[in-house]
Amino acid sequence: MDERFDSWHDHMFQQVVAPMMITCDDPASFRGSIESIDLGAVHVSAVEASPCEAYRTSRMIRQSDPELFQIAFNLRGETAITQDRRCVLSQPSYLVLYHTSRPHQIRTGFSKETTYGVMVVFPATLLPLPLHKVERLTATPLSGREGIGALISGFLTRLVNGSDQYRMADRLRLGTVLTDLLTALLAHRLEADTVVPPASRQRILLLRIHAFMQQHLADPQLSPATIAAAHGISIRTLHRLFQTQDTTVAAWIRTQRLNRCRRDLSDPTLHDRPIHAIATRWGFTDVTNFSHAFSTAYGLNPRDYRRQLGQSARFLK
Repeated sequence: MDERFDSWHDHMFQQVVAPMMITCDDPASFRGSIESIDLGAVHVSAVEASPCEAYRTSRMIRQSDPELFQIAFNLRGETAITQDRRCVLSQPSYLVLYHTSRPHQIRTGFSKETTYGVMVVFPATLLPLPLHKVERLTATPLSGREGIGALISGFLTRLVNGSDQYRMADRLRLGTVLTDLLTALLAHRLEADTVVPPASRQRILLLRIHAFMQQHLADPQLSPATIAAAHGISIRTLHRLFQTQDTTVAAWIRTQRLNRCRRDLSDPTLHDRPIHAIATRWGFTDVTNFSHAFSTAYGLNPRDYRRQLGQSARFLK
C-alpha cells in the first residue's frame, strides 16, 4: 500500500475517535488530510479524503469503546453511513449521527471524487437526552439547510474556516454552544424539547435571534417588536435575553450595522458608492445620525475614514 494511505490508516485507526478498519480501492492515488480543533469535551475535525471505506466491528467495540457520538456533516461529495440496520446516503448539507458503541460502516467517494466534510465527536453523556431515544436517530438524515440544522451547519463551517482565531477560553465556550445546538436539533426530532435544560434553551433562542437580526439588518423596520414577534416571545423577554449579553437590542443592531458600513467603506470596489447609499443599504435612514454614530464608534466620520484608507492604500503601492 502507498505510504500516504498507510499513514492515513494508522492515524485514523489509532488516534481518531475509536479504532476503525479502513480500506481503499486505489491506495497509490489516495490523498487525505485532517485538521482538528478541540472544544473541551467536543472535538471537531475538517476531513478531506479520496474514496475509501471504514468500518467498526463488534470485535473492535469489545476491545475499546469510548462511548462517543459522532456527527458527519458533508460539504462536498457523498457518504453512505450504515448503522442499526439503517443506511443513509449523506449528501452536502446533511448531518448524520452515529455511535461508536455499535458496528457501523462508512463509504465515501461513489463518483471517484474527493469527499470533504466536518466530523463532530462528543461523549454520549454530554447530551441531556435519554440515550435509547437518541439512538433512534442514528443513520438518519438531519437537514442542515433549515431550522436548527442550518444554525449548526453555518456554525461548523465558520468554525473550521477560522479555527486559528480562537483562544482556549473561546474554544470551551464554543463547545458549550455547539452542544446546546446539537441537543436542540436532536430534541426537536424526538419532540422532547421539555428535557432540554432551560439555560440551553435560552442560549439556543438567543442564537436564533442573532441569526434573524443579521439577516434583516438592512431592514429599517427591524425593531424589538418585529424581532419578538418573529420568535413568538414578548418584547420584555427579548430585552431580558439581551441583558445576559451586557447590551441592548438597539445597541446590538446599531453595532452590527456600523460594522457592515465600515466594511463597505473599506472595500476598494465600492469607492464610488456614495456614503449615504452605504448607510441606507444597512438600515440607517438618517445620514446625520449615521455619521455621528460612526464617528463615536471609530473616531473618524465616514468621509475621513474612507479618505484615510484610500491614502494608506496608495502609500502601500
